[in-house]
Amino acid sequence: MLSTKFNSTEGSFEVIDFMPRYKTSDNESYASAEIYRYIRLISGAPVFKVNYNPKLNYAIEEVFHITVDDHIRTYSTERPTNCIYLYSSLNLDDILGAKDITLTAHQFLLMSYNQKLIEIDINRVYLEYQRTKVYWLNFTNRSKKYELYTEEIIRSLLVLKIMSFQSTGAVLAALTTSLPETIGEVRNWDYRFCWLRDASMSIETLLKMGHYRTAQRFLFFIKGILKSKDDSFQIMYGIRGERELTEANLLHLSGYEGSKPVRIGNAAYFQRQNDVFGYLLNVIYQYYVFFPGTLDEIEDIWEILRNITQTVSEHWQSPDKGIWEIRGIEKHFVFSKVMSWVAMDRAAKIASLLNKDHQCETWRGIADEIKEDILRNGWNKDLQTFTQTYDNLHVDASLLLMEEYGFIVADDPKFKKTVIAVKTGLHHEGLMYRYLNEDDFGKPSSSFTICTFWLIQAMFKIGMEEEAKAIFDNLLKCGNHVGLFSEDIDFATKRLLGNFPQAYSHLALINTAALFSKPRFISKFIKP
Repeated sequence: MLSTKFNSTEGSFEVIDFMPRYKTSDNESYASAEIYRYIRLISGAPVFKVNYNPKLNYAIEEVFHITVDDHIRTYSTERPTNCIYLYSSLNLDDILGAKDITLTAHQFLLMSYNQKLIEIDINRVYLEYQRTKVYWLNFTNRSKKYELYTEEIIRSLLVLKIMSFQSTGAVLAALTTSLPETIGEVRNWDYRFCWLRDASMSIETLLKMGHYRTAQRFLFFIKGILKSKDDSFQIMYGIRGERELTEANLLHLSGYEGSKPVRIGNAAYFQRQNDVFGYLLNVIYQYYVFFPGTLDEIEDIWEILRNITQTVSEHWQSPDKGIWEIRGIEKHFVFSKVMSWVAMDRAAKIASLLNKDHQCETWRGIADEIKEDILRNGWNKDLQTFTQTYDNLHVDASLLLMEEYGFIVADDPKFKKTVIAVKTGLHHEGLMYRYLNEDDFGKPSSSFTICTFWLIQAMFKIGMEEEAKAIFDNLLKCGNHVGLFSEDIDFATKRLLGNFPQAYSHLALINTAALFSKPRFISKFIKP
């Protein structure tokens, strides 16, 4: 819900934008494809215009407006069934003509994907507003509260929740496409999809904060995308489980501040990224520990687990594109190997929980084999650090997560040295590079936001708490005026860049903030 206040010599008013969302029963929610704009008069008689100029199908198709009774229907001249509806208490001709409107009472605008079958008036809009506000107040009330950074944590939790598609349980990486990582360059991607990696990280964070239902819906999404035991996993899907996400450039659009191309779809969907299964099985392990469902649900998830372990067992030794989806040649990325270990480690733990001794022994053996391979080939004795790949001398921010997933303990000298090496090599102007070696699009020129959070977490865990907190407090200043973070941040100007808001950035903010603060209810009743 977004509130914007306007002040002028004629008067003042508040515009409250929201999409309705509220409980209709214990297990059902109303979350329709609608945007409400509730215009609340505060004082005087302010004057404004409405600029109503919607575009359909990425502005490829021309549109036509027709006024029908209580609404404006805007439809494509090429495909008349492709349409949207605008309802308003304002004069519809004044809206279409962009005429001056004097506000003398509360008013509303409602844009809907579907034609409304009930009467929409100011009282109905106010009801929808209050229902939606209560929904989000209840959501935040159910979240863990901390002594420090509570507002930042709550705002980030709201972002993660908004990223969750109610109908299927899919979790989006971001809500936008083609906002550039660097102004005027070509790193412009479509992030309006469900990456198993990003979604699993988001779900793990929501679980830590006490939001189990969202996690459960995501697992139902995972079950839904596998139609049979023979189906293979992709690294990403559409929010309804779509498998084909063909990438295309919209040549008729100039891009954000001239940053071309504008892309829809994402060609990464057919890449092999061996790390994704580690995140997913880490979430599934928590499912079995914290809230296993009915017997048939447990057995369904077990079949998914077996599918994943088979895939990891066959492919962990192969090179891949890595966590950063580098589009050039495949390599043996150390972190991909680490997450392959996580996958088999969690699978073995689940098998142990279910008393499946044979699978536990088999999968534990593969996990041990992967770990030995990483320690032998991923550690560089001369540099005294783990490296990005088995065959290069570069560091990578993803190496900071090795302790987080239990591959190595925080006080292990190898991890401490790796953290220092990564900080030395990639920390710049208070922010972090993902890596510095050139990829298929050249040397990165902006900071990938989540990487700075990873650095802070790793520094905290190896005992550099004060310096870590200083970096964290400075990083929080980079958020926008309502505390949101994008994918990237410009090193020099600290301008937000890339798709926005970014689930990656906000889940990392929550996990980092929690390190510096105790949960409120614990600190009141339990002595240190």
